[in-house]
Amino acid sequence: MTSRGQSGFTSTNDHVVHSWAMFRLLRRSVLSGSGEEFERTFVSTPGAVACVAITDDGQVVLVRQYRATLDHLIIELPAGMRDIEGEAPEMTARRELKEETGFDAQVMQRLGTFLSSPGVTDSSVEVFLAGKLQAGESEPHGPEEDSMEVLLVPFHDALLMIEDGRITDGKTAYGLLLVARQFPHLVG
Repeated sequence: MTSRGQSGFTSTNDHVVHSWAMFRLLRRSVLSGSGEEFERTFVSTPGAVACVAITDDGQVVLVRQYRATLDHLIIELPAGMRDIEGEAPEMTARRELKEETGFDAQVMQRLGTFLSSPGVTDSSVEVFLAGKLQAGESEPHGPEEDSMEVLLVPFHDALLMIEDGRITDGKTAYGLLLVARQFPHLVG
């Protein structure tokens, strides 16, 4: 593998240190524009999706779920890994929204891409605005989703939850703030 980036850095080799599930720990060899060789190690993923799902009466669909990495409950947008090869991000977003919350979205619009932690992982999250929701039954997968709580929060209150620290998840803040900026009539 040789890849020349816009910055003058050239990736010369990737070595898989470890693989598990859909993740890989990679060691990348890089040549700087000045000729210095160095290595960086990071987690490679297939990426993820997240939905800012808004009901007809202006409530945002959020989930409160246990995250083992933090050993804590976190309030987030419905989201999930792009774990089906070849599936379009919009379809993954629809599927994850339905699985986690039971809501099916008739309208799905791409908002942007959030980089999770670019110093540690290549993971990116495609964020969508989901509308014209129809309620249904969730289809949880795994113990965290079995215990997941679905929250319906007025959009304005969700923004306040970012300010007061109840929402600390980056993709959630990113998605909510994008919607507030691009669709101010939804804030209420």
